[in-house]
Amino acid sequence: MSKKKVKFYVVWKGRNPGIYDSWEDCKNQVFGFEGAQYRGFLSHKEAVDAFQLPFQPVTSLAVPAEKKISGVSKIIKNSISVDAACSGNPGMMEYRGVVTATGKQLFAQGPFRDGTNNIGEFLALVHALAFLKNTNRPDVTIYSDSKTAISWVKKKKANTKLEHTGFNELVFQLIHRAEQWLKEHEYTNPIIKWDTENWGEIPADFGRK
Repeated sequence: MSKKKVKFYVVWKGRNPGIYDSWEDCKNQVFGFEGAQYRGFLSHKEAVDAFQLPFQPVTSLAVPAEKKISGVSKIIKNSISVDAACSGNPGMMEYRGVVTATGKQLFAQGPFRDGTNNIGEFLALVHALAFLKNTNRPDVTIYSDSKTAISWVKKKKANTKLEHTGFNELVFQLIHRAEQWLKEHEYTNPIIKWDTENWGEIPADFGRK
C-alpha cells in the first residue's frame, strides 16, 4: 500500500509560527518548545487553509479517525491506539495514545532527546496499560503497529541497544519504570497488532512519514 507523504508543516505555536516545507525546519521550531502546536499536511493549500484557523488536535494529516477506519468491521471499537515518533535513530522521541474510534488524545509524552521509535512504542503500550488499569477498564483493547514493542511488553523487558548519550537519562528512567510496572502488575487488556496494510495508518500516528 503506497503512503501519501507529508510535504508541508504548520506551526501554530513554536519559536517562529508559520508554514514550513520540511520536517527538519518544522522540528527546529517545535522541539523543546513547551506546548508546541504543529501538524503535517499533504499540500500547500491545506497548510495555508489550516494556518488561518486555530489549532485543533486531531489524528495524523488532519483526517478524523472514524473516516480512516470506516467500513472496517474487524477493528474493535472499544479500544485505544498508541504510536510513537522519532526524528533520527537515536533522536527526538515522543509517543501518545488516542481513542481508536474518534482520535481523541488520551495521553502524550515527550519529546525526549536521544530515544528510539521502538522505545517510544514500548513506553506507549505500558502507559496505555497503566492508564486503563487506573481507570478500571480491563476489557479495553490496545492497538499498536509495532511487533517489536508488543514482544517487549510480553517479555516485560525492553531489549534495546540504545546507549547512554548524556542526554537520555530520562529515557532510561522511563524504560526502567515501565519494566517495573509490568513485573508488578497483572492486566487482561488484549494487545493487538494494527493491520496497517488493510486499515491505513493507526489513529495515533503522528503523520510525519
